[in-house]
Amino acid sequence: MHGRKTRKTLCGLAILTAALFASGCSMDEAKFAQTMAPLMQELRLWQPGDMSQWPASAHPARGVLTQSGAAPSGVVHVAFGGGALDLWPYTGASMDGNPSDPVNLLFAGNTDPARIRAALLALDGDRTKFGFPAAYPFNARWSDAVGDVQTSYSTGEGWQASVIQLQLGVYQPVRAHLRLFRTGSPFPGGGTWTVGGAHFEVLIPGTADHQVLSWELARQLVLTDMIRSGLLDPATPYAMSDVITLAPSFRTIPDVIYNGLPEELKALTGGPSGTVSGPVPIGNDGRAAILHVTGNAPLQPGPFSQSFTLTYDQVIPKPLCSAGPLDWVHVAGPVELDRVGTLDATGRYQYNTRIAGHLTITPVDVTANPPAPSGASYKAEVGDMQEGALDGRSSWGLAESKRIAPQKGGTEFVMTYLKIASNAPDSYRASRCP
Repeated sequence: MHGRKTRKTLCGLAILTAALFASGCSMDEAKFAQTMAPLMQELRLWQPGDMSQWPASAHPARGVLTQSGAAPSGVVHVAFGGGALDLWPYTGASMDGNPSDPVNLLFAGNTDPARIRAALLALDGDRTKFGFPAAYPFNARWSDAVGDVQTSYSTGEGWQASVIQLQLGVYQPVRAHLRLFRTGSPFPGGGTWTVGGAHFEVLIPGTADHQVLSWELARQLVLTDMIRSGLLDPATPYAMSDVITLAPSFRTIPDVIYNGLPEELKALTGGPSGTVSGPVPIGNDGRAAILHVTGNAPLQPGPFSQSFTLTYDQVIPKPLCSAGPLDWVHVAGPVELDRVGTLDATGRYQYNTRIAGHLTITPVDVTANPPAPSGASYKAEVGDMQEGALDGRSSWGLAESKRIAPQKGGTEFVMTYLKIASNAPDSYRASRCP
């Protein structure tokens, strides 16, 4: 992060973020509609969305899928400082072993997630000594984040939920997003391991969803700030793991989104300049930074909250009961996001998130340029609920999601339920319209 070219690129973000705040990313509407299907199927807001491509055994009659928390395949062994952790090196949206994000941070030692949160929240936004500019989001402070609940697996306590989520910046237009997962797995000297997944992302215009732009930039930001905290072992503050996730890239950025990014942001993500004609791979060296935490960040007990509204105004693949690849809709309307929580003096962290929206759905013909309405509009209800808590002994997380659209021919719906706890059975259930 200290090279002249990188510093020049970072400094350009002062201009580009102002432009993003003012007008959003520039993109052609028809092109957007033609190329967004893979991304929107991947994004958690509408997951599991259309299940028509799932195996028949997953929804034999009513479109119901259940999971009981069995261990995923692909568990890897990571050793450091005389200790070791066996983990699935990805995060997921459920417990099916389908990866969402790579694990790119491992904390060893005094790593209670509430203490890591305290360490990051205590820092100011000055990272100029590490090559970052005094520009948003690199001059921002960490705060609690609204985000989808993801899952992580390690031996010992098994599946865990991302009870603590942090952000550098705010929900829009760009931010670094960090999820922390308790493991309960011991580390020499009375410590434990905590798993982290971090990424740098941009809000997709006209939606409440993000597109990941970089894994490695977000990892560097977290590593930089943990060094700034003064809590890492002076002798061996950190090390890099072997390659544990897919390299040299993981996932892609659709060209319609990438081409709308300012050139400075393209350079920052390590992608090509100019206009591209296909998806751009998101660079990933496959390694996790292992941070050896020997200090203890003081806790700052108290409540926290945030509330904001985003407005949908976008053409997307039909999220409920899709009839095929040309079944698209225009989605419009506000979605309210609220998160409240508290940290007490003992280090117990708990939170509650509510997401609610009443949207207008209009069928569109995406073969037209621009996409044209092709049917009567109807209403849909969006509702998410998240709850979770953790302390030094255990954690639990609960996430419920519903997408309901009553129509004359019958109600279209998708509902999911995820519950993960340290000392109780784990479960996931998804149901859809028949």
